[in-house]
Amino acid sequence: MSGALPVTIDHAVRIYGLLIARATGIGNDHALACMIASAWTGRGSLPAWLGLSPAAFHCLVGHHFPGATLPAPAFPGLAAPEPRPDELADLVRLMLIDKAGVSPSEVWMAHIVAAGCMASDHLWSDLGLWSRTDLTALMRRNFPALAARNVRDMRWKRFLYKQLCETEGVYTCRAPSCEVCVDYPGCFGPEA
Repeated sequence: MSGALPVTIDHAVRIYGLLIARATGIGNDHALACMIASAWTGRGSLPAWLGLSPAAFHCLVGHHFPGATLPAPAFPGLAAPEPRPDELADLVRLMLIDKAGVSPSEVWMAHIVAAGCMASDHLWSDLGLWSRTDLTALMRRNFPALAARNVRDMRWKRFLYKQLCETEGVYTCRAPSCEVCVDYPGCFGPEA
């Protein structure tokens, strides 16, 4: 890469600022600006277009950041992980059942969060968010009834999959109670 400047956190902050300067002031502006800035600078694990179709991505940007012109991405997006369409569809359906019904971006967000679940790190990091609190706020704003069921601060990706298992009647915990399960520290509490 001769002559190319390395992508730094400053690039992400600049893209975030460019988007927020055009933000409509509705829910999800901050979270989406973080995700787009991260994806455009090679952070997070979302595939191209945040896992949306290009048309849906451009609708999302027009809805939240009208008039914003994004620079060419330094990274075109990660290659999509091994296709798991049934899993993606189940996750989207789980979230949409409990969507707030306030904004069209809830549907986009369900697809983005499901795409983030296909990666292997903490969900907030895979989404390109800048903190777990951003993810918690996103879940509460977009899927309030679903988020309300996470009463013990279970990590979001584990929580979503646990919800899927429970809707299918599959209970995989090895202990009759989470509090005595050896995996408790891995499922609950703050994320690193």
